[in-house]
Amino acid sequence: MRSDVTELRAFYDGPLGRAAGLVLAERVRRRWPSLGAMQVLGLGYAPPLLDGLDGRAAHVLAAMPAGQSALRWPPAGRCRTVLTEEDALPFPDLAFDRVLLAHDVETSDHLAGRLREIWRILAAEGRLMVIAPSRRGLWARFEHTPFGHGRPWSRSQLERLLREAMFEPLGSEEALFAPPLRRLVRPGAAEAWERFGRRCLPVFGGVVIAEAAKRLAGVTPVPVRSRRSLLQGVLTPQPSGAPRRGRPPSRSAPPCGPAPTRNCGDSRSRE
Repeated sequence: MRSDVTELRAFYDGPLGRAAGLVLAERVRRRWPSLGAMQVLGLGYAPPLLDGLDGRAAHVLAAMPAGQSALRWPPAGRCRTVLTEEDALPFPDLAFDRVLLAHDVETSDHLAGRLREIWRILAAEGRLMVIAPSRRGLWARFEHTPFGHGRPWSRSQLERLLREAMFEPLGSEEALFAPPLRRLVRPGAAEAWERFGRRCLPVFGGVVIAEAAKRLAGVTPVPVRSRRSLLQGVLTPQPSGAPRRGRPPSRSAPPCGPAPTRNCGDSRSRE
């Protein structure tokens, strides 16, 4: 069962979550140092990590699953959040160069379909980064953090999952070596814990970060369901009044418009 979006936001608004978010955002930036004209999508609950990528890529979007609900991101400016079904993403084929998956694989009810959709929307040689709680780490054992819910993963399990979904694993690592205790983890001390963990306890981080590439060589195309174009106007301009194809927007639609009210406007309205 997925954590509710208000619980995820409350965690990252607190001192422990802020420290964790800074550590993970830095790991993402190190793996993706140059984004240039790329299209980037964050799936699951990725706003704390997307903040560090915003402005470094041509376009950054956040897509949150209906089972979790959604909130506005970024807090200021044009809203770039969409509420989606897990295994039916409203984007055209080959739409994104990078996809970041956080707070997702451990609680997904449709993981195989989820990864097939990610493979579909990724451009050739596009990259997928997955962040999941580690089976060996402490964070998966404490339910006061989102990493303590759902199924934890090992590096080998994540890499096998990605291979089965027709991705080529490029590497994996652990992060969040500090114990998930507020009095021990502060933004200033978190990086010191990371340096110590990488040197002395490299396989006992709280999360696993795995990166993989979409490879086309030797892949047999798999039929997919009718393409959704609900966000065609976001990724590629659409003439005013042009008809939309696919299912009605009520199934997968941006939460930033006038309805439904609970997913609109200021994210604080949910509290």
